[in-house]
Amino acid sequence: MKKFLKSFFILVFINFRFAMEIPFFSVIITTFNRYELVQRAIESLLRQSEKQWEAIIVDDGSNDKTFEYSVSLCRTDSRFSFVYQSNRGSAFARETGLKLANGRYVTFLDSDDEYEVDHLLLRKRILVENPFIDFLYGGFRVIGSNLVPDLHNPKKLIPLEQCVVGGTFFIRRTSLARLGGIPKLEYAEDARLFELARREKLVIKKVDFPTYIYHRDHESSITKDLML
Repeated sequence: MKKFLKSFFILVFINFRFAMEIPFFSVIITTFNRYELVQRAIESLLRQSEKQWEAIIVDDGSNDKTFEYSVSLCRTDSRFSFVYQSNRGSAFARETGLKLANGRYVTFLDSDDEYEVDHLLLRKRILVENPFIDFLYGGFRVIGSNLVPDLHNPKKLIPLEQCVVGGTFFIRRTSLARLGGIPKLEYAEDARLFELARREKLVIKKVDFPTYIYHRDHESSITKDLML
């Protein structure tokens, strides 16, 4: 199977449960050789008190057990879809997931992070009560180092509280399309996307429920967050 996959750019395993029903959230999970970690992330999604979601796993060229695990999920839970593609980086992987998204709002779950049990429910309540909101963000707690390099001065470390964390983004899917999708950058696509949203005058609201668990406690953590 591995040799077969390497001869193709992309392989898609899509479920059609929501062909007639639009999920409230599309959760895009991108991963690369993080089989052990992505299981933790997905288990936190399965524990959510809010159930009206679909999940799109984009495997960006892994050579571990991520493929077998993801296909098994799709076969047992119709809310999951899976894409395997050759390695192109996080921004392109997110864009691949976005193309398959059907939800009213798009959000992200990095493969090394996780959700608290009410993460989706608390955001849904706000979005339902305030349907004019295009972009919701914020609300995380950090496990590991709380300091990251400043984008404009990499020698300077700043606290994550001064940054935007892309995993906390909830964006109306049609509004995200207006922004042109995910910026194709090797680094800082989250901050760039946030800047575009402000420039295009999307209705943005920040929340403080610390229900996104941001792991920075292992070597494979990749900092994508930037100072506001």
